[in-house]
Amino acid sequence: MDKKTYDLLEKYMLECMNDSAHDKEHIYRVLYVALDIAGYETDVDYDVLISACLLHDIGRKEQFENPQLCHAIAGSEKAYKFLIAEGMDAEYAEKVKACIRAHRFRSESQPESIEAKILFDADKVDIIGALGIARTLLYNGHISEPLYSLTPDGRVSDGTADDSPSFFQEYKYKLESLYNKFYTKRGSEIAAERQAAAIDFYNNMLREVRASYEIGQDLLFMHID
Repeated sequence: MDKKTYDLLEKYMLECMNDSAHDKEHIYRVLYVALDIAGYETDVDYDVLISACLLHDIGRKEQFENPQLCHAIAGSEKAYKFLIAEGMDAEYAEKVKACIRAHRFRSESQPESIEAKILFDADKVDIIGALGIARTLLYNGHISEPLYSLTPDGRVSDGTADDSPSFFQEYKYKLESLYNKFYTKRGSEIAAERQAAAIDFYNNMLREVRASYEIGQDLLFMHID
């Protein structure tokens, strides 16, 4: 990819990124991890990969404005239109579109090309480990979701069977199960290196929160007639 094209894509990406949990630094981290993963694969189209990494979250604004939209679908269409408007080859634009459409964990579209699989894995690497915990908390705060929920008997839920969203629910529903869902060997290796940090944080936080309730509620009842 020539520098002029990279600068064009980067400029458009910077114009689209507003979410603190999915900011430009997230984009750069995904790009850098993707290039790491790509070095262990063969027949990678780096123009497609770099483009898809830079543009993969440009549909976030549309999803925030309308939660019924999927940012991967909205972003893929947005990226395709931008690339075509800039005079890019239609086949190349379609490949980038397919990568972006399939990068989301909750998406029904599965990554098929090696570039799409690398983008999927690189994006998931950024939501695991200590970094993933921090980003999840940032995002939950941005949309005003709580850290945890209480069970009907007043105990702190670990998130396993929660219907209402919270950090613990997100951890049990998504973060905990990501480690065996990578498409590339290198992506799996990076994930394994980061897994312990996330597990320790979740377990420590759950223990601390539950201790506050279990000890504090008993003490409170001692002072209420």
